[in-house]
Amino acid sequence: MPYLELTLRCTEAEQPRYENALEDVGALSVTLLDADADTSNEHAILEPGVGETPLWKALVLTALFAEDTDPLLLLAALEAFDPALDWTQAGFRTVQDEDWERAWLDQFKPMRFGARTFIVPWNHEVPEDARSADAAIVRLDPGLAFGSGTHPTTALCLRWLDRLAGEGLLANARVLDFGCGSGILALAALKLGAPAAVGVDNDPQALLASADNAQRNQVDARFAVYLPDDEPVATYPVVVANILASALDALADTLASRVAPGGRIALSGILKGQEDDLLLRYRPWFDALVATQDGDWMRIDGVRR
Repeated sequence: MPYLELTLRCTEAEQPRYENALEDVGALSVTLLDADADTSNEHAILEPGVGETPLWKALVLTALFAEDTDPLLLLAALEAFDPALDWTQAGFRTVQDEDWERAWLDQFKPMRFGARTFIVPWNHEVPEDARSADAAIVRLDPGLAFGSGTHPTTALCLRWLDRLAGEGLLANARVLDFGCGSGILALAALKLGAPAAVGVDNDPQALLASADNAQRNQVDARFAVYLPDDEPVATYPVVVANILASALDALADTLASRVAPGGRIALSGILKGQEDDLLLRYRPWFDALVATQDGDWMRIDGVRR
C-alpha cells in the first residue's frame, strides 16, 4: 500500500528532537541518511563501537506515515510538539510499498568459501556443488544483523574456519564468535564439525537474529548467545572476532584471555594499513601471527602461547 513520506534535513545535534517529534505524531518508521552522500565529504558508518551510535554531521530524515495522513495537519501537530524546530523545510510525497526484505534477498545468492563451506539464503535451492556429503551448508536469513558472507571481513573468517576444519582443528573445539552479528561464523563452525559455539554481541537484535538462524539450521541446542556483560568467562580452542580495528585494540586483553593455550584466533574487520598496529598489539600473547588480505580488508590469525 502507498505511504505519505516526509523528508527534511537536520544536524546531528538536532536529530534526536526531530526523530522524537516524528515518532510522537505517529511515524511508522524514521530513516537516517548522510546528507552529503553525493559529495566528497561522504564517509561510511560500517559498525559502531561498543555503546556508540555514530551519525553524520548533516542528515536527511525520512519518515513514513499512513497514506491518508493530511500533510498540513501533520505539520501543525509537529510544530505544536516542538515549535523551536524548523518544520517549514519538510517535503512530502506519496511512495509505493515494497517488500524490501524480499528485494534484498533476491540479490543475495549462494556463496562458497574454501573447500566445503556454503552460505545459502532461504529463498534459494542448494546449489549443485553443495550437495556432496561433506558440504557444510548454512541456510541464512541475515535479518537486521551484520553478517551474510558478502562482505570481505566475513568471507575472510569463513575461509579461515573452513581451513581449520580441513586440518581437523574444529572436530573437538568449542568456538567463541565475538561480535556474532547474524551468527554466520558460529553457524559455519558448527556445520564444519565444532561440537558447540558461543556468540557474543552488544546488539540485542543480533542475538535474536543469531538464535533464529541457529534454530533454522537445527543447531540451536549447540549454540548459546549472550550480551557482553552476561557472557560466561571461559577459554576456547577457537575464537573469531569480526568487529573493527578500534574494538579489536580495546578488547585485546579480553579476547586473548578467551583463547586456550595452543588455541587459534582470527581477527577481522581490519582495513588495509591498520594491521601492523594490531599485529604488535596481539604479539605478547600469540605466535605465528599472519595477516591476510581481501580487497581493502585484512584478517589476522595466530596461535595462543
